[in-house]
Parts: sequence; structure tokens; C-alpha cells
Amino acid sequence: MAYSHTNAKGVTYYLHGKKRVLKSGKESTLYYFGKEAKEGALDAVPAGYVVSETKNGLPVLKKA
Repeated sequence: MAYSHTNAKGVTYYLHGKKRVLKSGKESTLYYFGKEAKEGALDAVPAGYVVSETKNGLPVLKKA
């Protein structure tokens, strides 16, 4: 079950994560929210992060 967040406007977003390799060779994870649960959907918020909203109601992850 994908992690979902309903914003103040009542729109539901699902958390996704995508692994990528940087030019330096280090591995990094890109976290983003989408309106549909697709491939790469995460079950929970990663450790050390909290969900916040922008002024426009878009959910974002912030480091705790």
C-alpha cells in the first residue's frame, strides 16, 4: 500500500522514490509526490523526513 497524503484542498498525493547514480558514482534517491500510485511508490515516509505543504498545497518532504 503506497503512502498517501491528502492536502488542505482535499487532493490525495502518493509518495514515490527513484534511485539514481550521480556522476561521482554515489547513489541518490529522488523523492516526489504524484496524484496516482505508480511504479516506485513507497509504503512509508523515509526515516529522518517529514511531509509538509507549500503555499499552493503541494506536498514536499523536508528533513526533520
